Amino acid sequence: MSTSIPGEPWSTGVARASDGAVTVAGVGVRAFADEHGTPAYVLDESDLRARARGYRRAFETAFAEIGAGVDVYYAGKAFLSVAVARWVHEEGLRVDTATGGELAVALRAGIPGADIGLHGNNKSDAEIARALDAGVGRIIVDSLVEIDRVADAVAARGGDPAPVMVRVTTGVHAGGHEYISTAHEDQKFGLSIASPDGDSPAMLGLLAVLARPELRLLGIHSHIGSQILDPSGFEVAARAVLTLRAQLAERTGVLVDEVDLGGGYGIAYLPGEVALDPDRIAKDVAASVQATAAELGTPLPRFSIEPGRAIVGPAGLTLYTVGTVKPVRIDDGSVRTYVSIDGGMSDNIRPALYGASYHAEVVGRLSDAPTVLARVVGKHCESGDIVVHEVQLPADVRAGDLLAVAATGAYGRSMASNYNHVPRPPVVAVADGASRVLVRRETEDDLLALDLG
Repeated sequence: MSTSIPGEPWSTGVARASDGAVTVAGVGVRAFADEHGTPAYVLDESDLRARARGYRRAFETAFAEIGAGVDVYYAGKAFLSVAVARWVHEEGLRVDTATGGELAVALRAGIPGADIGLHGNNKSDAEIARALDAGVGRIIVDSLVEIDRVADAVAARGGDPAPVMVRVTTGVHAGGHEYISTAHEDQKFGLSIASPDGDSPAMLGLLAVLARPELRLLGIHSHIGSQILDPSGFEVAARAVLTLRAQLAERTGVLVDEVDLGGGYGIAYLPGEVALDPDRIAKDVAASVQATAAELGTPLPRFSIEPGRAIVGPAGLTLYTVGTVKPVRIDDGSVRTYVSIDGGMSDNIRPALYGASYHAEVVGRLSDAPTVLARVVGKHCESGDIVVHEVQLPADVRAGDLLAVAATGAYGRSMASNYNHVPRPPVVAVADGASRVLVRRETEDDLLALDLG
């Protein structure tokens, strides 16, 4: 029998009734599908807000105990809409953006510029100009050439110096897949702390910012990866960044005010997995930076952290309708049941891109049938169009069943495409027994409107 809900990896608002039908924040999936159709991203508002509050409170408490302040930034790249930007800001988080489009959404949501950061390894002149117009609280510069580009943009327009942070790579390799590990040397982000001969690129970047009166060196930024479940990497990276801060002060007399320790905290995607605990990681990181600063003889800066998918990922699920069900005999002689759904890699590219693992369950009814080894696949013209590689589903799974995939709040909609000209699903928030559309479903008319013939 398929009865594992509730519990991780599902949001806290997910429950299964005695008849087997699942509800999310009091909204039944059958009624939801009748009203909104499938596929659809379902976002549990209360769960998302609670996770935002939990991270903010955990870090504020732990860092207050060592006499340091801290800001928590929501990762817009994980998922961003006007409503979600407002929710996290109301819960005390700032918003991190990585493109002009993400910046536009944050501004449309009414987030003050001072509470927005702009990332990106290849910012356009238009993106830099918009950030300056908005008065963003920080621009994270990613290369030596970008330092001059931002300074030149400020010089051309006049006004106060732009607050910038220099993104550095610490050499700490952390995270799930190679593509989401961001602090090893051979990749596109940041300036390396390593210095085999003379000044490191990171030190050169810091000195270059100090040499431009159009810029105000706010601090040093580090990010080591994504979907990180081992906190030790943060402690090693924090030591490297605080050491660089002390070296800059010894050389120039400038002790920067802020250090961003990144984030990318891991979540549970499968039953039995355990996400990073906010209180634990906050206490561990706080203790580490306190000890390092004491060793270096430097006062603590203000810190900032970026929990990443940990805020929105567990708060979302994707609801599908089952179509074709096909038993396939595989090499070892066993049978795998291929369960085709009405979405696929266009609404969740991560399994095809990273080999990411997800969990699925039939959610519209209860089944007494034994379970079978199943693979949940999409409707696209790719054999790699797999949403869940392996999962036990009821043997009587059939066309018309509702199937939910857990923990898709992050990087589902934000990485979605129109492959095979499939319109992207809507994002629908659920709270207190009601649902409302945050991002409407695309239509074929939307797709055709872009085609000028």
